Amino acid sequence: GSAAGGGAGGTSHAKAWTVSGAVVVAEVGRDVVQVSGTDAATYLQGQLSQDITALAMGESAFSLLLAPQGKVEAYLRVTRTTEDSFLLDVDAGWAEAVVARLERFKLRVKCTIEVLDDWLALAVRTPDPDERREAVRVWARGHGLWPVVAELPDGGGLDVLGPREALRSAMADGADDPGLGPTVTRLDPSDYEAMRIEGGVPRMGTELTTSTIPAEAGIVDRSASFTKGCYTGQELVARLDARGNKVPRLLRLAIIEADAPHGSLPDVGSAVLVDNHEVGRLTSVAWSSGRAAGVALAYVRREVEVPAEATVVRSDLTGERWKARVERCTPGD
Repeated sequence: GSAAGGGAGGTSHAKAWTVSGAVVVAEVGRDVVQVSGTDAATYLQGQLSQDITALAMGESAFSLLLAPQGKVEAYLRVTRTTEDSFLLDVDAGWAEAVVARLERFKLRVKCTIEVLDDWLALAVRTPDPDERREAVRVWARGHGLWPVVAELPDGGGLDVLGPREALRSAMADGADDPGLGPTVTRLDPSDYEAMRIEGGVPRMGTELTTSTIPAEAGIVDRSASFTKGCYTGQELVARLDARGNKVPRLLRLAIIEADAPHGSLPDVGSAVLVDNHEVGRLTSVAWSSGRAAGVALAYVRREVEVPAEATVVRSDLTGERWKARVERCTPGD
């Protein structure tokens, strides 16, 4: 079939991560903010959508940091490192926005908020995740690193968070370690980006801006607790949930027929047309080697029934066109 007609949602995840039984790793740029002090847990509980009090030491979860009216200020991962200390990691370049937002409502609160410089995350996938995941955790903790819930929801592994130098030194030692084993393959950043898109994982500044409603991006289930008490921005999340999250547009995956990884792909901002009507615009674009096709994210009008045959039209004057198919983002397929 055509490039856009190939494979089920998870084929590319599997192909990219499984390299002849090796452990596969990808470095992922993240900004890290530390919040610590006697009031850290109670303050974050009132600011983040996730249930912070439910996190045990060393546990992590994704969370939203919202404006009072419910729009997205940041989508981040929170890790509890001690009783009263937390790491918040966010897309690279967004630490200052997180700090500014947290400082805004911090009145008579005993906690310090600081950026930790030059940290990153290492996405780790093992051939036999259930058996090896614990070994990877032990390896990470043994080097003073934090094993955390994976950013990509493909069900196969975990991410490891730490200072860049410590991570790289741990990797150098990892060849003799049962957690990593003798064969470690590095994933190209462009492959990781394609898998992020296929997993429907939104990025700050592209899919997530200060005008984004969380329900549009499909991240509420993963990042919000409906059993905790009040937090800033909760009202909109709760109201939309009660209405079945009926929002005007939804984050969708577009699979684009293209000739080769170095051939022409549409740019961000290109229009998505269904039945000759514009229904959305691309927010992220990459080449998927697993699908041998382009992949993109776009906010598409909710009335478009998916999967849908579509045309993507470049945003510039050339008006170059591609055949495409719009699908649901299917994390974990």
